[in-house]
Amino acid sequence: MFSPSLPAAAGRPAPTGVRPRPPLFRALGQAEPPEGVEIGGASFRLLEILKHDSWAATAIYATADAPMPRKALCKFNRRQPILAIPMAWLGRLLAARERHFHARLAGVVGIPAHLGPVSVAGAELPNAFSREFIEGHVLDPHDRVDDDFFPRFAALLAAVHRRDVAHVDLHKRENVLVDLSGRPWLIDFQISFSLPTGPLLAAPLRSLLRILQQCDDYHLLKHHLHHRPDQTGLAADEIDRRRPWWIRLHRRFAVPFRTLRRQLLVGLSIRGRSGQVSTEAFPEVAHRRRAA
Repeated sequence: MFSPSLPAAAGRPAPTGVRPRPPLFRALGQAEPPEGVEIGGASFRLLEILKHDSWAATAIYATADAPMPRKALCKFNRRQPILAIPMAWLGRLLAARERHFHARLAGVVGIPAHLGPVSVAGAELPNAFSREFIEGHVLDPHDRVDDDFFPRFAALLAAVHRRDVAHVDLHKRENVLVDLSGRPWLIDFQISFSLPTGPLLAAPLRSLLRILQQCDDYHLLKHHLHHRPDQTGLAADEIDRRRPWWIRLHRRFAVPFRTLRRQLLVGLSIRGRSGQVSTEAFPEVAHRRRAA
């Protein structure tokens, strides 16, 4: 169902002393995203692999339509076992979660549309998720966005919150896209949170939703201060004072875990000495383009 492995980084030399990820640390093991897929009855061909990490392989596909081919982004979630433990269930769960959130947020300006099931040779891939591809780039630390970017971003996030959804992972710039017109788009809802539809279940979880939404608001403010400090009227130390206590608590556990994970990848020669994603043999496309 999947094509054989493709050359890493498409001609980009791997950093000295770094080796490609072994199958255990790749969502699809030794395989890569398929060369061709069907989405919504249309055939798409592989254009570019954006990343392939432990959780998912993500790639851009396009139709052969002329003169304006349609593009789709497909994410193939984990199916590679961890030692002898089957993990295909996790890939199915992650794909189902993204489909759920995109259905719940359908029609919100700034959320890419879900395109439907992904199939190969007529067989649907339960671990795959597809959405429209947004031409543009990931929000870069050095981006100087226009005056309307953050007011639009705030409106987008408010619309998400009105649907009783919290993004949860907004601290990562990789989850914010800037399109060719300079407008914001929000992506990657794998660890997001939403209230269940039944009132009896939703009521006791509403406080948790509000906490997570406040985390979203805090991270939006941090991005705003970083990219357009002239619009916020706040200093960096003021942002730190506004950091909610639950974010401080989360970091007490998350930072040591992230450090341990980086040390493991460095010890296995998957990353360079710094432990940064950009030092991998095949880093996420955003880091490859920054390095270029």
